[in-house]
Amino acid sequence: MGKRVLQARDLGVDAGPCKAGLASSFNFTDPPGRGAGRAGVPKASPLGPSAFEPRCVPAACPSLGPRLPSEPARGSGGPAPPFFGEPVKVLVTGAAGQIAYSLLYSIAKGDVFGKDQPLILVLLDITPMMTVLEGVVMELQDCALPLLREVIPTDKEEVAFKDLDVAILVGSMPRREGMERKDLLKANVKIFKSQGSALDKYAKKTVKVVVVGNPANTNCLIASKSAPSIPKENFSCLTRLDHNRAKSQIALKLGVTANDVKNVIIWGNHSSTQYPDVNHAKVNVKGKEVGVYEAIKDDSWLKGDFILTVQQRGAAVIKARKLSSAMSAAKAICDHVRDIWFGTPAGEFVSMGVISDGNSYGVPEDLLYSFPVVIKNKTWKFVEGLPINDFSREKMELTAKELTEEKETAVEFLSSA
Repeated sequence: MGKRVLQARDLGVDAGPCKAGLASSFNFTDPPGRGAGRAGVPKASPLGPSAFEPRCVPAACPSLGPRLPSEPARGSGGPAPPFFGEPVKVLVTGAAGQIAYSLLYSIAKGDVFGKDQPLILVLLDITPMMTVLEGVVMELQDCALPLLREVIPTDKEEVAFKDLDVAILVGSMPRREGMERKDLLKANVKIFKSQGSALDKYAKKTVKVVVVGNPANTNCLIASKSAPSIPKENFSCLTRLDHNRAKSQIALKLGVTANDVKNVIIWGNHSSTQYPDVNHAKVNVKGKEVGVYEAIKDDSWLKGDFILTVQQRGAAVIKARKLSSAMSAAKAICDHVRDIWFGTPAGEFVSMGVISDGNSYGVPEDLLYSFPVVIKNKTWKFVEGLPINDFSREKMELTAKELTEEKETAVEFLSSA
């Protein structure tokens, strides 16, 4: 899949001389005992698939809600909507965990793939979590969702990865007390090598893969390297939660809604070295679109507390809840996958961890690094031509250095995994 270059000027962003710039990893994974970890232990599942048949016609069904802009009108006498077409087959790993619990309902009711798109949900987790997963399946059944054709709970990779359209890899090994980072990387290399190989063997070659489990960037890179028959561009990792956090902080500061803020950027790793950049962001204030720096008029806050707040937000949630982010992580996953499926709005870009090959910002190749991208026809493109100042370049290089070190450690383990 080729990537055509989109220039910053096409998005209404001032472009100056582009200086080289470069990019870290914070855990979305559930805490110990909440279902995060390797899925695919070879033991028979105690659960069988559960069939769900649609019971209403979408044109007349008020429960489906408003149609998406990309959907055909209902009841208009035109072509029938794709409600009775082929279902999209979606895998969620770590499916008994807290993030998945917040995620599955949104997917199943049509928030991600459209209100007329039937779905098959495949739920993968480790064998000890299958009883918990049975409860999740019962709840999905009890929601009586018309789009949900089938739910397949399993602990087998050969079942979970078969003929997938989308794979959302939430489960990973969480970092435990006293665990060194290299030990965490080693454990996750084993998981994502196995899942990448399963994608390569069983999934459609057009599958879109989103990695959430941490360290998300490097886990995504390992999965991609373990699935050589699937294009590297089909793999992405979640930095949309950081992106949404940055939008929210700007909106709160200015007393506007998050929808009034656009084109913030998360550069680099999903960790505390990530760089939330608002140099190119715009905000609608009283009907007028202005730059964020111009609107806030507080450079010290934007270069200090704002960045630290976004970088450390996950840790702050854990400190308060005693659990990692779940509701906000699930919302970010929905945003990320929906943009892959339907594209980004005109004039806007989003942050996404993607393969760095061919970028013009000086980020080393063969890293899974968060960039500003636009998406059309399920294909992402770098937003190129954004001017990078010295402050930004230093931050981008710092997070790239961390990702390079993670990659080198992970690749050492990959050969022996």
